[in-house]
Amino acid sequence: MPNAKVLSEKQAAVAQLAEKMRSSSAGVFVDYIGTSVATDTEMRRAMRSAGVEYSVIKNTLARFAADQVGFNALDPILNGPTAMATSHDDPVAAAKIICEYADKKDSTIRVKAGFVDGKVITPEEVKALAELPSKDALVAQVLGTMIAPLTGFANVLNANIRGLAVALQAIADKKAEGAA
Repeated sequence: MPNAKVLSEKQAAVAQLAEKMRSSSAGVFVDYIGTSVATDTEMRRAMRSAGVEYSVIKNTLARFAADQVGFNALDPILNGPTAMATSHDDPVAAAKIICEYADKKDSTIRVKAGFVDGKVITPEEVKALAELPSKDALVAQVLGTMIAPLTGFANVLNANIRGLAVALQAIADKKAEGAA
């Protein structure tokens, strides 16, 4: 039985991990065994710049945290070397970066599972999530779709005004010829 200090430290670590899972919009669990330091450093740098937190986690603590959050489906994957990447703002960012590095030719990174908005997802669903455009790109697409009819309407109005101007000019030219 661990002493009280060690036990309280582990309970604090579990609470912190559970809060990270609860407050994140998405997360991905990976097996990183065999990953070179250079690849790991490069991947961590990419994650930092995208606002993704990445850390190696202890499976036992992660299991307790997952149970607290209601992610009991993660129990079978929490064995062996495990790291977790979480994103608070963009639910696609963590999956996109992990899958980008996992799909490289010499990569040893393997996606174990993930979660999005309180639901555990499979590695295949993590890959599908990674293929979605980012939140900013989706917002831009929606705004572009909303603006397109207004742009078309403005063009139609301009064409009608242009047509009217051409017709008035033709009438003025015809009257000028008749007067001359």
